[in-house]
Amino acid sequence: MSESSPSSAAPSAPPSTQTGSTRLVIGSVALLLLLAALDQTIVSTALPTIVADLGGLEHLSWVVTAYILSSTIVAPLYGKLGDLYGRRAMVFVSVGLFLVGSALCGLAGSMTGLILARTVQGLGGGGLFVLALSVVGDAIPPRDRGKVQGVFAAVFSSASVIGPLAGGWFVEAFSWHWIFFINIPLGIVAVVTFAASFAPRAERVRHQIDWAGAITLSVALAALTLLTSLGGTSFAWTSPQALGLGAAALISGAAFLRVEARAAEPILPLSLFSNNVFAVTSGIGFVAGVVMFGAVTFLPLFLQVSQGYSPTMSGLMLVPMTLGIITASTFAGRYMGRTGLYFRLPLIGLGLVTLGAVLLAFLTPQTHPLVFGGSLVVLGLGMGHIFPVVTTAVQNAVPRHQLGTATAAGVMFRQIGGSLAVAAFGALFTARVTAQLDTAISGSAEGLHIDAASLAALPPEQHLRVAEVISSALHPVYWIVAGLAVLGFLLALRLQEVPLTNRHVPQGE
Repeated sequence: MSESSPSSAAPSAPPSTQTGSTRLVIGSVALLLLLAALDQTIVSTALPTIVADLGGLEHLSWVVTAYILSSTIVAPLYGKLGDLYGRRAMVFVSVGLFLVGSALCGLAGSMTGLILARTVQGLGGGGLFVLALSVVGDAIPPRDRGKVQGVFAAVFSSASVIGPLAGGWFVEAFSWHWIFFINIPLGIVAVVTFAASFAPRAERVRHQIDWAGAITLSVALAALTLLTSLGGTSFAWTSPQALGLGAAALISGAAFLRVEARAAEPILPLSLFSNNVFAVTSGIGFVAGVVMFGAVTFLPLFLQVSQGYSPTMSGLMLVPMTLGIITASTFAGRYMGRTGLYFRLPLIGLGLVTLGAVLLAFLTPQTHPLVFGGSLVVLGLGMGHIFPVVTTAVQNAVPRHQLGTATAAGVMFRQIGGSLAVAAFGALFTARVTAQLDTAISGSAEGLHIDAASLAALPPEQHLRVAEVISSALHPVYWIVAGLAVLGFLLALRLQEVPLTNRHVPQGE
């Protein structure tokens, strides 16, 4: 086994220069994570309103994809820069970009402007995810990290409740613009708290940044996401545009591997992939990203259009999933803290994810709320068993000087899964809806953009047909999710267990 334990991975670092208690550090980091997580979820219940106001159904997935794509691209760069120059300075950069993006989103008057602003948000949000998780590796010994990661999973899950509820409330009480403005005061509180609790690293060492690696990786990820999002809708899969994007992804990916093999300080050291824990958890994280972003993004639309719930109520209907995540992540964190082991947890999680996805594949307009809620509980229990493990296991198995880089790579693979899932599932969903909706109401897919009152005004038979089209268009999405979860389960069987220790080697920041 190629991985090494934390105690032998690298020489001891100087004592940490953190100010304040560890609890305050973790609290500030949790605020940063909440800041980034809220913006992935607060937009979900507002999507129908935003799309109705600014554009057509073809733009639906891009409001989410723009954020996920940009945050995915910058995640490895933040991880490397945090390792080299200190995570405190990088947090200030990422929070600043996130707040600027939030303000621009709130001021957006067109779909193009909103998508560009969401891209700026993602450039900051990607750093918040990476840096928050990396700081845990600095402040907490390996065996206790599972408990903290369980807390972070609960924070992330709380955002999945607070976000949709807040999004629905702002849409109904004010306007969708305020779902972005609300990030600004929260961001100010988060960055002030972090600055007071986490001191800068005194030493300054000159390093060589792997810009070539960052650029080639960014181009590869962007081309791949554009291909999955636009292929089959905006242009045919065999069109010059699709072939060009596919070629760009392959060429840039190959160039990235070549650059990383020669770089003095690679942004993603290829040697990490010889580490079983890193390689396997990266694959598991990819599946988790598909489930979290791809499977959940379209549920508010189903609830609002197929079942007639308000934006606020559609947010409340997602609460069972959050309760499942909180329950399971708390159990997983305590289990790792008590035993120092983690092998069984992702197996349980992926099994439950498979079952939850299969249950969701049978959604209809007549699905009872208890059946819907039960399906989400199962899905949430599955994800809760996965989230605390992937980061904790990697941070325990890699050399300490690569902690931020490895953590960022894990976030990147999860974000890639989410980005590709939202893009691909969005394209699949849109294609199925537009192919069936002409016969449901006049005006084709515009029927999806009307508000609840207009939808209710449709003749009963047309209203029911629209509801059936929406639910049936989602079925393939959840069958694909279930299939990927099965593959993830088979991959998790190969995970090697490096026992978690109670020894903490301070990182210094």
